[in-house]
Amino acid sequence: MNEALLQRLATLEGESAVRRVMARYMDLCDVPRAPTHVSDLACLFTEDAIWEGIGSQTAQTFGQHRGREAVAAFVGGYLPPSDHFRLNLHYLTSESILVDGGTAQGQWIMQQISTYADGRNELFGTRLNIDFRCVDGTWLIAHFRTQRLFNTDLNRSEPGA
Repeated sequence: MNEALLQRLATLEGESAVRRVMARYMDLCDVPRAPTHVSDLACLFTEDAIWEGIGSQTAQTFGQHRGREAVAAFVGGYLPPSDHFRLNLHYLTSESILVDGGTAQGQWIMQQISTYADGRNELFGTRLNIDFRCVDGTWLIAHFRTQRLFNTDLNRSEPGA
């Protein structure tokens, strides 16, 4: 094969691997599910990973977490066996992935539907900007940024309801 064809193949394989990492991450964050082991989350991140909320509301809610173990513990703290969520579903759309050798940048719009332990229900729209790095042949999340674009309370009573 010629070099251009090999490069195109590597790019496509990188995009596919990034999609699989994101699908696994979202699956682990969906509730209901069997309890998620922090180690299952940790293996999706680089050792020096950063997970952070950006924008005033999201940064105040989530802050910034550095290092594979700290990121996994933070995310895992919201998941079973914690009773934070009764239901938590994630839907990704508007995907954009750019692979450049052993790094990639991805952007998605995420919708999240959540029911909390206290019975509240919310719908979120969030922009995810995520950097990935290929480490020893495995694509991992290096920098996860989430920015809330909107949220709405689904418990509101509408007039006439």
